[in-house]
Amino acid sequence: MITIKSLEEIEVMEEGGKILAMIMKKLLEEVKPNVKGDYLNDLAKKLILENNALPSFENYDGFPATLCLSINEVIVHGIPFNVILNEGDIVSLDLGLFYKGFHSDMAVTCGVGKISLEKQKLIKATKNTLNKAIENIKPGLKFYEIGKFIEKYAKEQGFNVIKELCGHGIGRKLHEDPLILNFFNKDDGNETIKNGMTFCIEPMLTKGDWRIKRAKDGYGFRTRDNSLSAHFEHTIAIKNNRVKILTVL
Repeated sequence: MITIKSLEEIEVMEEGGKILAMIMKKLLEEVKPNVKGDYLNDLAKKLILENNALPSFENYDGFPATLCLSINEVIVHGIPFNVILNEGDIVSLDLGLFYKGFHSDMAVTCGVGKISLEKQKLIKATKNTLNKAIENIKPGLKFYEIGKFIEKYAKEQGFNVIKELCGHGIGRKLHEDPLILNFFNKDDGNETIKNGMTFCIEPMLTKGDWRIKRAKDGYGFRTRDNSLSAHFEHTIAIKNNRVKILTVL
């Protein structure tokens, strides 16, 4: 069942989203060649705790870290431990926090040092796909139409969407109904978007095949054909008949 939040509850989620975006901005400033994933994870946890919040991901289904750090062909949920960023990598930082009873969740992909034009194009396309999809969201829309927008924009830019991973509702729980697919499937997601709904949109794009497999760390997911991937995510709310992005950088 999709939960409806009051205006007061959405205001609390806005506060949490602003804190999360601020922390993400500080983490992105630290993404450089030779930086250790452990350092980024420790910094993320330190900043979350300093802002009177708790990490959403740590110990969620056994996940051992605060920050998901996914590099190159790893799409999501990579473990940051014993990882060193290298010049030319692309890296996705996915982070969530729990603030005053509500979760917020966001992800950004960026380059480490100087990256190729191909990697720049993938990152830009994924970010634009998220923005374009959000621009089209409004009350009365069906959730499956979000997947249609995402898939359309991704293909126009020459990329495929990862079909086996998706967005989700969010609130008092990190993952709530509904599941929000990144591709068009009219049989899945026919609920209507309404005021008071809060959810995460998170396109994941690749130049190669969309099929995935488990990463070596046992938690992450990577492309099966080793093609590069990128991931962007925002938490949004439907408030007063308008879309409100809660995790704006």
